[in-house]
Amino acid sequence: MNCSSRQFDMVCRIAGRFVCCLARTNLLLVSACLFAPRTATAESTFAPVVHRVQPQMVKIYGAGGARGLEAYQSGFVISPEGHILTVWSYVLDTEFITAVLDDGRRFQAELVGADPRVEIAVLKVDAEDLPHFNLDDAVDLAAGARVLAFSNLFNVAVGDEAASVLHGNVAGRTRLAARRGAFESAYDGPAYVLDAMTNNPGAGGGALTDRRGNLAGLVGKELRNKLDNTWLNYAIPISELQYSVEQIISGELRPRSAEPDVRRPAAPVTLALLGIVLIPDVLAKTPPYVDHVVASSPAEEAGLQPDDMILFVNDRLAGSASEFKEALTFIDRIDEVRLLVQRGQMLIETSLFVPDE
Repeated sequence: MNCSSRQFDMVCRIAGRFVCCLARTNLLLVSACLFAPRTATAESTFAPVVHRVQPQMVKIYGAGGARGLEAYQSGFVISPEGHILTVWSYVLDTEFITAVLDDGRRFQAELVGADPRVEIAVLKVDAEDLPHFNLDDAVDLAAGARVLAFSNLFNVAVGDEAASVLHGNVAGRTRLAARRGAFESAYDGPAYVLDAMTNNPGAGGGALTDRRGNLAGLVGKELRNKLDNTWLNYAIPISELQYSVEQIISGELRPRSAEPDVRRPAAPVTLALLGIVLIPDVLAKTPPYVDHVVASSPAEEAGLQPDDMILFVNDRLAGSASEFKEALTFIDRIDEVRLLVQRGQMLIETSLFVPDE
């Protein structure tokens, strides 16, 4: 990074609106080097790859704004029918998700389903014959592999502008579980640790490729070390996500209410029978947070606590309080109620049984 102050000033002027978002010193340095002159060899190596990958990238807009939360993230197309893979986050907690394709076309995207256990979601737009990544062709990477990270970090691209591209290497492959004492993450599986600055607002959900443009991973959400305020740059290997993606697209991880042919039992489970009291359902997609549990109830016996957020019920996604209550209407009160809840950054599985009358 041998950039003179004059060169750096010029970079800042060229970057324009990009620089106004750069609050972190380390990203300023990376940006300077990204815009610094490159050799003809490097340009001839990566330019065709970048050009080929860009049409598969998507800018995603949704919920945000409160407490300075950004209302955007990244994604990429994974089928010619318009399925988009992205990270599961608060940005998707709205009925109005907008997906902007590389050519500038804007669509209202449908949330097909999500799997918070691996922190992914699948969206769909009403489009056909889209350039896309084939998950079956994804590659695995070894430490030291050169990579490209495509994303809409800092919302630099808003229309038909190209996604941002960072060049780096895989520093190592490890389990995020080994880092959970400092880095709070619900996902605790294998991850690529990167030396590219991917940990920035909007980058989550971007595509990690090898130097030839072959898909390798999904750029992870922002992850900060709570002890020393450092940030972890990582991506989740596609091999860890593919099964969940297939389940979502096939309908296995959709809300039960989305299946009109499923019959409801005559005597279903209710919140009152379980002893669960949710926070007031005042928004279109109020999350199913537990307000409190009733003493001596199945919920108390199962160990549920206030502020637990219910993610799945009997392996079906509960994307909101209303979806959770709807899902219970499909469960007979004599059957087991299996819940996956998020408590802080931990995922907890538990079972509840309604006592015989």
